Amino acid sequence: MFNGTSSAITATSLLKTSTGSVSQGTETMKVENVSKPATSKDNTRDSSEDLLDLKGKVESRLLSMWNNVKFGWTVKIKTNFSKESPVWLLGRCYHRKLSPTGSLESSTEIGTEATAHEQMEQIYGEGIEGFKSDFISKIWMTYRREFPTMSGSSFTTDCGWGCMLRSGQMMLAQALVCHFLGRSWRWSEKPIQNGREFQEDCLHRMIIKWFGDKSSVNSPLSIHQMVTLGEALGKKPGDWYGPASVAHCLKSVMVEASKENYEFDKLEVYVAQDSTIYIQDVYTHCRLPNGCWKSLILLVPVKLGTERLNPIYGPCLTSLLTLDFCIGIIGGRPKHSLYFVGYQDDRLIHLDPHYCQEMVDVWQPNFSLQTFHCRSPRKMPISKMDPSCCIGFYLQTHHDFESFVNVINTFLTPQGVSSSNEYPMFTLHSGSRSTVMNPPNIRYSIYESEHNWAAPNLQDSDTDMESEEFVLL
Repeated sequence: MFNGTSSAITATSLLKTSTGSVSQGTETMKVENVSKPATSKDNTRDSSEDLLDLKGKVESRLLSMWNNVKFGWTVKIKTNFSKESPVWLLGRCYHRKLSPTGSLESSTEIGTEATAHEQMEQIYGEGIEGFKSDFISKIWMTYRREFPTMSGSSFTTDCGWGCMLRSGQMMLAQALVCHFLGRSWRWSEKPIQNGREFQEDCLHRMIIKWFGDKSSVNSPLSIHQMVTLGEALGKKPGDWYGPASVAHCLKSVMVEASKENYEFDKLEVYVAQDSTIYIQDVYTHCRLPNGCWKSLILLVPVKLGTERLNPIYGPCLTSLLTLDFCIGIIGGRPKHSLYFVGYQDDRLIHLDPHYCQEMVDVWQPNFSLQTFHCRSPRKMPISKMDPSCCIGFYLQTHHDFESFVNVINTFLTPQGVSSSNEYPMFTLHSGSRSTVMNPPNIRYSIYESEHNWAAPNLQDSDTDMESEEFVLL
């Protein structure tokens, strides 16, 4: 893996190479302009505009390569998942041993409470091949380059600043997959064989199209739309976001999307404020006049420490990832956003948005799906996690929400810390927030706690990251 010094050397070499390319491009343009019957002033202006355009593209490519080098995507580190420990992925457990020996407690470790009543075969699911299929099926959102300019800016890429927005998109995409396709849906690269697979492919593409990288009513969840609505939170194009501000931004884009897309009529996004879920407010938003219930995407921003993650919350976080209605955690390391979807032992499994790819025109029929699915799981020690994060849940029915309310408290308080629930990750309140306090201004309630995400750290190395090639599983 590259360290800060070697990355800087690589970037310098790239800069020298690209500078030479710009010079060559300038000479070419001058030769072409000689043969055109235009004034010297016109030639100079056209040449300058072409040069600026070329310079912008070169800078975009340089930034892409720099990030791909910096965050380790140019080098694959092959590390095995443990043969002895289970792998958890958003409520599903996978294990290399299909017929595990020993006690249930020693095999499943954290998360035993959620599954102790199930039979052993159900707990261990499909084995490690099942994990491979499940992980690949998660929709992967990364930096993109050369997309249409964002309104009010000159940005044609989110490389270097849009990682938390991309992480938020991934968590929202997982909720939409659960809503439209179901948690057990799996993506396959094989040719479509029947009507069911054709219908699933259409839904799969529809979800990805909603996140397409341009301002369009057909892509209401695009990063362009998120940046536009983020201005209400005091953000500008190119600003970095924290987990809490992204949560509010996701709610805003879903509210706007529902105005133009009937598919979102039965979906509601609720963002917990002050680390508290107000149950009466959820009922107010989700219960329709006819008695029907909207499916709920529940986002809970939390801060679990000051400068570093308080280690007492590590087991709580991993236990949440054993719940079937959990859709992951957006957070990461300081100034390095990630989307956490599972864990093994003391390492979190995640999808990393720090890989800059070409924009895909998702409005073309049968567009390629390859770049929206990641084949290399990555792991990070939970001790390296930043204390600011946002936990997501998808609760499809009224019964699901009631079950969530009944069981979630047992996962929120660190064991051995307090029997009176004085230190839970977040809390539930039976009433409405408006009856408890005057709601604070959203800008200030989510703004000040995110200083860790305010700017990138160019010296931050990725030596704690691990990737896993499936050939070793």
